[in-house]
Amino acid sequence: MNGRDRVRAHLAGSPVDRLPCMPITMQFAADLAGAEYLSYETDYRVLAEGQIRTAERFGFDYVNSMSDPAVEAADCGAEIVFHRDGPAAVDETHSLIVDKATLASLRAPAPCDGRRMTNRLQAIQEMKRRVGADLIVEGWIEGPCAEAADLRGINRLMVDLYDDPGFVRDLFEFVTPMEIDFARAQVAAGADIIGIGDAAASLIGPRFYREHVWRYEQQMVDAIRAMGAGLRLHICGNTRRICLDMAELGCDIVDIDFLVPLEAARLEAGPECVLLGNMDPVRTLRDGSPEEIASCAAACHAAAGARHIVGAGCEVPRDTPHENLAALVRYAHEHVP
Repeated sequence: MNGRDRVRAHLAGSPVDRLPCMPITMQFAADLAGAEYLSYETDYRVLAEGQIRTAERFGFDYVNSMSDPAVEAADCGAEIVFHRDGPAAVDETHSLIVDKATLASLRAPAPCDGRRMTNRLQAIQEMKRRVGADLIVEGWIEGPCAEAADLRGINRLMVDLYDDPGFVRDLFEFVTPMEIDFARAQVAAGADIIGIGDAAASLIGPRFYREHVWRYEQQMVDAIRAMGAGLRLHICGNTRRICLDMAELGCDIVDIDFLVPLEAARLEAGPECVLLGNMDPVRTLRDGSPEEIASCAAACHAAAGARHIVGAGCEVPRDTPHENLAALVRYAHEHVP
């Protein structure tokens, strides 16, 4: 059973030979490919090479197309700060929508217009060509809250939720179809699963999440489901109070960060939701011993139960010792759900 078949069968509730393993790597993968991160996030060939090398070296069941959260914002016209050997970031001092009136004239970019979104499509095509028969190829979009924060600025958006919820609604109404179009282009390029990253949603509390964010995430989920692709929801941070809402979106995989006890997430999400995680990527995966990592992976498995995928709570740090990541993967390779 190869990685692609394993993940698909596990998500469908069918028997598999072992636990799937899907850790997030970005800077780690760039380093393994011997590339500066600027090249990794701007040259699809470098990203594909880093992902494939990492998956093959450690025995992952997938490759992913993530590089940084500024892809869509860059193509919208936001000012982006690029670093030679670190992830790009939106310049919030000069956010694209400092003036709310800017939203009325903003036009969503076409994913195939040759800029950063296109680079991600090309990475997906390259990975699909090279390993798509054997590994899951994962696309990625920003969730409504995360992309709104990229365009407006996180601090301004947090204030807007209190002071001008109507504007927030209008901003989400702009973001959501743009992200759906981007997802559709990624599925057409060969993505089996689309990840939705909505880290900013962990900052606003359960009432605001349900009132302002959840329904737009649901629109994304429903649209991507209609495309025939799988779905992975990744909200970094402490999501303990919104785990039930996250599960109700109906994604195939819900990532749980290390800040949330996995037992509590399972209780909230119910027995059928596939939970991924939630090892502390720094204190355990990077700084722990292989023995400690194996013990933590076993505890995560016990807490999540059979509907579990092995991975860290968030991105594998770039300076994680190779023997530590190998220990995490080994747990998946040696255990059944």
